[in-house]
Amino acid sequence: MTWMLIRLILSLAFVGGVLWFAARLARKRGLGSTGGLVEVVARQRMGRTSTVNVLRIADRVLVVGATEEQVTLLAELDGDAVETSLAERAATASPAEGGPAVPAPRPGGVRVGGALAGSVFDRQGWAGFVTSLRERTVRR
Repeated sequence: MTWMLIRLILSLAFVGGVLWFAARLARKRGLGSTGGLVEVVARQRMGRTSTVNVLRIADRVLVVGATEEQVTLLAELDGDAVETSLAERAATASPAEGGPAVPAPRPGGVRVGGALAGSVFDRQGWAGFVTSLRERTVRR
């Protein structure tokens, strides 16, 4: 019994050491840092493997298209125009009560927007999928 407890403690110490080393290595290489020079202003999926990203690098705003194989510069925008556009969008999206905006539902009953919209973790997407399956399998 004591031998099993010693093995458990040693195993946990080993795993903790590996995690500490990985975090230190990632910090050295700059992975996961949020205080960098590059900021993603907006991101829109265009297909399964392609996205259009709006990036702010210092005082420049770039529109970049990205696929699995390459990244292409599409345009360079005026930074002030992007700021005013984002401010207008935030002002029109928030309701008068001051609470967070709720996206309008689609005709199929699935909401648009949110941080996980369109991903595997999108709860509304799965709910719509299950609803459509139920409609197909219910006997009438």
